[in-house]
Amino acid sequence: MGSTDDHLVTYVLRQGDRALILAQRLLEEITHAPEIEEDMALSNLALDLIGQARGLYTYAGELEGPDDDGNARTEDHYAYWREQHEFLNPLLVEQPNDDFAHVIGRQFLHDAMALPYWQAMMSSGDDTLAALAGKTVKETAYHLRHSRSWVVRLGDGTDESHRRMQTAIDHLWRYTGELFERDEVDDSLVDAGVAADADAVRDEWRRTVDAALTEATLTVPDDGVMQSGGRHGRHTEPFSYLIGEMQVLARAHPGASW
Repeated sequence: MGSTDDHLVTYVLRQGDRALILAQRLLEEITHAPEIEEDMALSNLALDLIGQARGLYTYAGELEGPDDDGNARTEDHYAYWREQHEFLNPLLVEQPNDDFAHVIGRQFLHDAMALPYWQAMMSSGDDTLAALAGKTVKETAYHLRHSRSWVVRLGDGTDESHRRMQTAIDHLWRYTGELFERDEVDDSLVDAGVAADADAVRDEWRRTVDAALTEATLTVPDDGVMQSGGRHGRHTEPFSYLIGEMQVLARAHPGASW
């Protein structure tokens, strides 16, 4: 593949990995939510994200073609048979479920970015990505409504829920800058009319976040030093445990069918 095709594969995998890893974190929280209905809601959010990842991985496989042994690169290949450094998700989505406030804070900070991102991608010059965006934007709008309502509920709730929600936002904020980073991959695809403009997405994200945190009586953190590296395969220590748990069954029984 030429450099343009390589950039498109990288771009698609970044979006697929973002969805898959966040889904895995949500699935870890099931049976730990504060109410049964929320367990079901987190399951549905995770299933939506897995569906997004599957569509993106399928497209990446079509772009890359077979591997050196002639085997097709399927969605299972990207989920189960890549090593840790090959995953290109932002660091935010791999952050552990320290408590329910961290789960909700991580989801909200992600969703506030994901909705304007997918809205912009509906106008992508890549027909496949535009079609995926058309489906995904409806799901993501619900995700944002859900996570935002919990941020407000916890932030403007009891003293304890307010403290926990503020602690979560303060901790997770350092990972938000990476959501809007641009490199040669992004720049080339923005110029080609394929990728969303990260600056425009960031502006909408900030408006959404500021309004929600104000309503929740929470303080918007200072930007400070941002952590990054996930989009280039450099991850935090807890990520290795997440990947190990996610891949263990496929690797223990390669080629198994159900």
